[in-house]
Amino acid sequence: MNALILLLRRVRCLCIKELLVIFKDPSSRFVLVMPILVQTIIFGYAATYDLNYVPYALCDQDKSALSRELAARLDATGKFSRVATLDSSAQAERWIYDGKALLAVHIGSRFSKELSAGRDAPVFVTLDGRNSTTASIALGYVGRIMERFNADRGHAAAITLKTRAWFNPQLESRWNFLPAMIATLSLMQILLLSALSVAREREQGTFDQMLVTPLSPTEILVGKAIPPVLVGLGQSTLILLVSVFWFRIPFAGRLPDLYISLLVFTLGSAGIGLCLSAVSLTMQQAMVYCFMTLMPMILLSGFTTPVSSMPDAMQAATFANPLRFALVCVRRIYLEGASLADIAGNFIPMLAVAAATLPLAGWLFRNRLH
Repeated sequence: MNALILLLRRVRCLCIKELLVIFKDPSSRFVLVMPILVQTIIFGYAATYDLNYVPYALCDQDKSALSRELAARLDATGKFSRVATLDSSAQAERWIYDGKALLAVHIGSRFSKELSAGRDAPVFVTLDGRNSTTASIALGYVGRIMERFNADRGHAAAITLKTRAWFNPQLESRWNFLPAMIATLSLMQILLLSALSVAREREQGTFDQMLVTPLSPTEILVGKAIPPVLVGLGQSTLILLVSVFWFRIPFAGRLPDLYISLLVFTLGSAGIGLCLSAVSLTMQQAMVYCFMTLMPMILLSGFTTPVSSMPDAMQAATFANPLRFALVCVRRIYLEGASLADIAGNFIPMLAVAAATLPLAGWLFRNRLH
């Protein structure tokens, strides 16, 4: 019991020391807060998506020549990929909820009869508003296909689109980007802080002194990992507050679920940063390694390009990227109100990254790479 108390006291002292190093410099405090606010606002107003790949589900209850022709025109665009052919529109809910389809097209049983009778025939399109900009662009493609179909028929009766967007009724792109920023911007700070941690000690000549203190390598590892995790969670909170109160994006989930997901994510992120720090001889090297790691992680996360549109090799590489699964967790909790049970599968790869990187960082500490 006394040994445990001593261990906790040592780790607490090291954590306090690390937090003082981070926050004592006014310029450091400025860097921790202002870039987060500026980038959040810029991305909230300016960021957009491009359309690359649109998985959709089709429910054709008419099964006529006209409905098959309309479906064939969708399939022939090269932009749409049919992932399911359904018997009822109710089946589309699961495909969209699970993220397997960006939209669902429902052609009613009286589609051809209405057109033949000279009346307009509605086609219902249900969109996944979590990918708002991509969904809006895809809806535009659907609209143009319908217009061309009407023009080619040359009759007074026409197809009319009836749309509904889930999780984002107005299809605003910031509803998609800002929840993702909660994890992405905190990743940047966690990597920087943890990557510079040991490198700073080495450059200042205090790392060797730390190794001869009563602190064990495991205690050093824990003491170096906790402060970046706390700072990352604090910055995630700041972005969450900006999203909810500045941009008025309603938070549909539960805060404990969100913070549990972020905690699992930040552990893996801190592990990656500490590994980079352990192999860096100077702070300059640590920063270079950090930025070399950040860009691939962001590009392979699904932040700018859906993972499903990437080549197979790239999709396989994303399983080693904790940011990919953090974005899924944060977006689903924020926009859907998903529970931990709904997103539990995403915890496995994030915990695997933490389980691999944190012991690796400890091994690098023990071997005192120079």
